[in-house]
Amino acid sequence: MTAPLTDRVALVTGSGRGIGREIARKLAGAGAAVVVNDLDADVAAQTVDEITAAGGRATACAGSVTDPGFAQRFVDTATDTYGGLHIIVNNAGYTWDTVVQKMTDQQWDDILDVHLKAPFRILRAAQPVISAAVRAERAAGGPRITRKVVNISSVAGTAGNAGQINYSSAKAGVTGMTRTLAKEWGRYDVTVNCVAFGLIRTRLTEAAAGGDAHIDVDGRQIKVGVNPDLLARLEHGIPLGRAGTPAEAAGAVYLFCQPESDYVSGQVLVCGGGFTG
Repeated sequence: MTAPLTDRVALVTGSGRGIGREIARKLAGAGAAVVVNDLDADVAAQTVDEITAAGGRATACAGSVTDPGFAQRFVDTATDTYGGLHIIVNNAGYTWDTVVQKMTDQQWDDILDVHLKAPFRILRAAQPVISAAVRAERAAGGPRITRKVVNISSVAGTAGNAGQINYSSAKAGVTGMTRTLAKEWGRYDVTVNCVAFGLIRTRLTEAAAGGDAHIDVDGRQIKVGVNPDLLARLEHGIPLGRAGTPAEAAGAVYLFCQPESDYVSGQVLVCGGGFTG
């Protein structure tokens, strides 16, 4: 049986670790050629090696999604390496939290840049490639190909979350971008959907608050971690009684990438174990 995403080419931002890594592996396992992105070139290369060792196709495009030239380089990597572009998953991001009165302009700007401006730039860069490919396919008289965009939001964006006004605002913007682009790109046979994650266990949530855990973002050290008592209370409020795994998060993204969802567009799917905010 032919894999469902055979002959498809996918871009996945932030796919060297965590949820993004599982998304890249899931798409590659379904037959897609994947362009893997991470800030850390070694981490991106490791995910590529895992995919190719399993018989899949992948190449790396390391760097920050917020760099002005990244979007075009990312799209060019897909077309130059694999000759096309069919799936875009805007996943990269991080949190930098505090209450509104303590939040700096840099905290606000940086979080909106990575979660909202970067996906916008990638989609803008992809439009000429997609529109040209669609014109060529229709002129050739072949079957219509449904392309896919999946943007990643959060229950913080659908319901708000105290201490995350920057992140919540950015993720709410992602849902507006999704629904608008679904209307703009329907004429290209592109579906545009959004997955809003609830509590997923990643390196951002596994570390205890107040410890030494941090992530490096372009040389800046951002502390991460969640108070264990708070994490337990959060899990208690989830109908399924636990946080999700990165693989389960990737499964929700895959729902919008597979052919069975070709007539689903402009939707926001909450992947939160029954918790909606």
